[in-house]
Amino acid sequence: MPSPDPSVTRIDGPWRHLDVHANGIRFHVVEALPDGQDPAVPPMEPATARPLVMLLHGFGSFWWSWRHQLRGLTGARVVAVDLRGYGGSDKPPRGYDGWTLAGDTAGLIRALGHSSATLVGHADGGLACWATALLHSRLVRAIALISSPHPAALRRSTLMRRDQGYALLPTLLAYQVPLWPERVLTRDNAAEIERLVRSRSCAKWVASEDFSQSIRYLRTAIQIPGAAHCALEYQRWAVRSQLRGEGRRFMRSMSQQLGMPLLHLRGDADPYVLADPVDHTQRYAPQGRYLSITGAGHFSHEEAPEETNRHLMKFFEQVHGTRIS
Repeated sequence: MPSPDPSVTRIDGPWRHLDVHANGIRFHVVEALPDGQDPAVPPMEPATARPLVMLLHGFGSFWWSWRHQLRGLTGARVVAVDLRGYGGSDKPPRGYDGWTLAGDTAGLIRALGHSSATLVGHADGGLACWATALLHSRLVRAIALISSPHPAALRRSTLMRRDQGYALLPTLLAYQVPLWPERVLTRDNAAEIERLVRSRSCAKWVASEDFSQSIRYLRTAIQIPGAAHCALEYQRWAVRSQLRGEGRRFMRSMSQQLGMPLLHLRGDADPYVLADPVDHTQRYAPQGRYLSITGAGHFSHEEAPEETNRHLMKFFEQVHGTRIS
């Protein structure tokens, strides 16, 4: 069976697909459209007339994980990005570290014609939010996070608490060996991606048609040549950097209080990111809002999209000082 082409990620919907060059590579960006607008017709008003909201996905995924937010978040210019190495974006051999991830996000904000953005991130995309907010703070108005505690808080809980360590370390350590994890992720039509998502999700969503459709897209996207390797490089850097001066410098740069609005959402049934690192995140963002999504697992934005969108819209209205819907 031939490997899928990156074009498989250009799924039709109430959005337009863009190729945006930033930080030396090309990114696939999906922009939500106002109700009833034809994707082939240029918008009547400049895109920069509305505040920018940028959605950044997590491990093993691509922009599609934000489909409910692209449809449900209104009033802002909402874009979902395929991160470096994922989906329809370029897959360079290096650059899967926190420094470069922040540079990618900052470059995308500028390339889209904006001077600032509100960032929304899940898991690895949350790391991009934290890093960009702290390393390029002038470009970030606020950050919203889904199961993405502060990286120092997550490291502390992983090393100090047995439950969080058992949740994260077996998978992270297994990904450190060369070649074999790529084979595991892609064999049997990428059945491992489905297993991972199922194991971290609530039963109600797993039984839904929305889950079945999403998994079909995820299993296809991770089989795009280079995508599995690039996805794993994020995980490899997260572990190996802890033993290097580069990683220690990065964590020192993260160990400061956040000077902007923050919203953190976590499914109260998330078996992968537990409550403890979220609690300790308050040390770094004491003015943030920390909310639980009842019954949701690791993917609140997909498992409970209406509730997630409601919290996000309220947060955006507070950040922008007025209703943006």
